[in-house]
Amino acid sequence: MLFGVGRHVGKSWAASACEDKRKGKHTGGRGKHTVNVQTPSRVARHDGACLVGQMGQRTLASEVEVSGVGLHSGAYSRLTIHPAPTDTGIVFRRTDLCRNATVKAVAANVVDTKLATTIGHNGMRVSTVEHLMAAFAGFGIDNASVDLSGPELPILDGSAAPYVALIQSAGIKRQRRPKRFLKIVREVVYSDGTATARLSPHDGFRVEYTMNYDHPFFADQCQHAAVDVCTCAFVRDVSRARTFGFLAELEELRARDLVRGGSLENAIVVDDEGILNTDGLRYDDEFVKHKILDAIGDLYLCGHPIIGAFAGDQSGHGTNHALLRELFADPSAYEWATCADVAGHRHDTAPTFQ
Repeated sequence: MLFGVGRHVGKSWAASACEDKRKGKHTGGRGKHTVNVQTPSRVARHDGACLVGQMGQRTLASEVEVSGVGLHSGAYSRLTIHPAPTDTGIVFRRTDLCRNATVKAVAANVVDTKLATTIGHNGMRVSTVEHLMAAFAGFGIDNASVDLSGPELPILDGSAAPYVALIQSAGIKRQRRPKRFLKIVREVVYSDGTATARLSPHDGFRVEYTMNYDHPFFADQCQHAAVDVCTCAFVRDVSRARTFGFLAELEELRARDLVRGGSLENAIVVDDEGILNTDGLRYDDEFVKHKILDAIGDLYLCGHPIIGAFAGDQSGHGTNHALLRELFADPSAYEWATCADVAGHRHDTAPTFQ
């Protein structure tokens, strides 16, 4: 996601009120333990294998929980991730609403892509799902039930690292049903003005992104990166990249009722002279790496891991979602496959978009 926030902001009022929780206390498993959700641990060697090599479906081994404020709404919410049976997918439930306020995290349920990805069903909405979805994708989590006590997921530190730490704390349970993959067999391209996104056949999952910001600070910044996505590469090279925005855009975004929960604690903020964050950057190419993180999360809304290569050029959440719509509109462009059936088979019924 991308947004602006003012120079004068150190911690938003909501972030200060919830500091001890948002900084990383969560509970998980039987015994209710806490970890620092901003510091993912190293990934075991066997988890670094290519995600395409995973044979069976995966869920969490135990329940985990975290709380914090939403980036755009500023609303405080509690998020709990539960293990789920095979073939469940990722399902969100709004615990502050009626009993059946659930929505499955699939492309057909995307209802808004304005600076974040929002899914919804029957009038119920869950906003800013992309960072958690990226973490699920990075660990190959197929099935999870996510309870949320508000309209928007906690932004935490602005990256996927806190969600990575949650998953690591919960542990991963391997399930007996075969994992399904969405295999790209023909290139699909979506363009909208200067933004372009494409999916191409590839042996694995590769995400490439090119930025082109006309801003003085970005003249010396790396604006292109590519990642061959596996769990190790995701945790090490992508997960800690934070959302970012521009000081000059604050007034306009606040007028649109956005970034009410934004602060220097959960974003990189850029003015004409540089970044306002005193702790600097986590990666030399943190800006473009965050765009890759967002793309991984958006693409996981296809419902399954992708075997293919994504390339984005100035694309955002809207472009990424439109690309999935283009893909599912052409059944000849993809196949469903498992590790036991490498050739896959043509999908008979594509997702329906209204």
